Amino acid sequence: MNDSKKELLRTVKFTLFSISAGLIQIVSFTLMEEVLHLTHWVAYLVALILSVLWNFTLNRKYTFHSASNVPVAMLKVAGFYLVFTPLSTWWTAALTSPEVAWNEYLVLAMTMIINFVTEYLFQRFVVFGKSLDTAEKK
Repeated sequence: MNDSKKELLRTVKFTLFSISAGLIQIVSFTLMEEVLHLTHWVAYLVALILSVLWNFTLNRKYTFHSASNVPVAMLKVAGFYLVFTPLSTWWTAALTSPEVAWNEYLVLAMTMIINFVTEYLFQRFVVFGKSLDTAEKK
């Protein structure tokens, strides 16, 4: 398979796994927000962590086929989220505050789109860039 087709397939896989992670994030967020009545930012943070764990696991194995050191790769992803999470938690709190009052689901959707794009670029070029396609395919 040529490189452009391989990258297209990689992008499609990342998109599909991200959609599944997004569903996990939306369902868990909704349960914590509507059923448990947790504070918005707490519901967002827990839902984000659940989706990241799911997304990382699937993408490492099936999208990037990486045999890289898993703890090191996870630390790199954790580094990404050490920046992304406080920023997104801050803008989520600010935009859903009574003064601004944006719909929390609109803010969540916008945040998920920003996360999708930046996480793909970070994982593709930083986390797995040097270890692409190094794992045995079964």
